[in-house]
Amino acid sequence: MSMKEVDQQMFNVQSKNSSYFVEWIPNNVKVAVCDIAPRGLKMSATFIGNTTAIQEIFKRISEQFTAMFRRKAFLHWYTGEGMDEMEFTEAESNMNDLISEYQQYQ
Repeated sequence: MSMKEVDQQMFNVQSKNSSYFVEWIPNNVKVAVCDIAPRGLKMSATFIGNTTAIQEIFKRISEQFTAMFRRKAFLHWYTGEGMDEMEFTEAESNMNDLISEYQQYQ
């Protein structure tokens, strides 16, 4: 794959998801191409991005956790191993704080 094709695809990703890329981080996507494919594969790709889009995943996980924690589903397995219920409440609060912080920068 040529560097031009890679650049075009990255431009398409940024255009399609522009609301997740904040304007105050210029050049927020970096691209590098290695012409040597991993053994046994024709090509490989990795994407690492710094974007506020991760908050959507955090929200989904938080909603699922809240629903299960409200019913105390599987909680006995963790408390039986020495964890305290308060640790789960604190983790939930930390996740909500993280989501709020990402929303602040969107």
